[in-house]
Amino acid sequence: MPAKVLITRAVFPEVLAHLAAHFEVDYHAVDESLAPSALAARLADKAGALTMPTDRVDAELLAACPQLRAVCNGAVGHNNFDLEAMSRAGVMATNTPGVLDDTTADLAWSLLLASARRVVAADQWLRAGRWDGWRLTGWLGQDVHHATLGILGMGRIGQAVARRAAGFSMRVIYHNRHRLPEAAERECNATWVDKTTLLSEADFLVLLLPYTPGSHHIIGAAELALMKPSAHLVNIARGGIVDDDALVEALAAHRIGGAGLDVFEGEPKLDPRFFALDNVVLTPHIGSASAATRMKMAMLAADNLIAALTGGIPPNLLNPEVRAC
Repeated sequence: MPAKVLITRAVFPEVLAHLAAHFEVDYHAVDESLAPSALAARLADKAGALTMPTDRVDAELLAACPQLRAVCNGAVGHNNFDLEAMSRAGVMATNTPGVLDDTTADLAWSLLLASARRVVAADQWLRAGRWDGWRLTGWLGQDVHHATLGILGMGRIGQAVARRAAGFSMRVIYHNRHRLPEAAERECNATWVDKTTLLSEADFLVLLLPYTPGSHHIIGAAELALMKPSAHLVNIARGGIVDDDALVEALAAHRIGGAGLDVFEGEPKLDPRFFALDNVVLTPHIGSASAATRMKMAMLAADNLIAALTGGIPPNLLNPEVRAC
């Protein structure tokens, strides 16, 4: 008899068919998160689940689902998983690295350019019927070419962002807990610097590190004070790595030039003060949101689940101390 699995949110028909060929699928076809109690109830008789970053998997949920063997996130981020609790419960956890690197890097550049050249504010001003002609001093932005790009968190996505900087003849500096091999630095034309140098010299600072207790509010008031008054901050990583209260205050006081944000503390709710600022570009966590990439992510999550429940080892196992049953 096929194992029972839950898909917690709406997915592409191809993904549903792929899993249905292997399992008995309980499909929550609505594109809204299940409440924690509803998620636990739906998982009560399941061996596995394909989840989204909005689905919290913690010790309380696992205690209610003792038969659960694998939970596969349809995203690279996995701070919705309590990995220690999952390992203690013998539940495999997976994510979807690699397939979204270039797409997410593209959005970083979209936000960087839009912030530098004030694209969104100019668009809104034009739509409001306020344009009455060209002016020499109208809508002055900041040049990107020949500027200094700083990257905090130089993993796969960070390196993809860095490689794109060559087209703008930029100087690239980065800070990472572990320095890249020399060959990787040459490929990215990037130079490792300490964090203080990164903050003080970057014209554009892109944040690309994962959220962990150690990275919580790694950018706060003190760090923002080190940045150039003309500098722009781009966050496409996780909201909790930036102190949004400090960032709002810095933007409102024009202590930095601008920001492009795809992630926020407490999302989908965010600080309403952002909406009153014309020097910030806001997007609703769409870093990986191209049709092709989201399909690849969902299919990879499905493949991880199939491997986990059919005697294999998932290719993207986050807690390797747990082995396939």
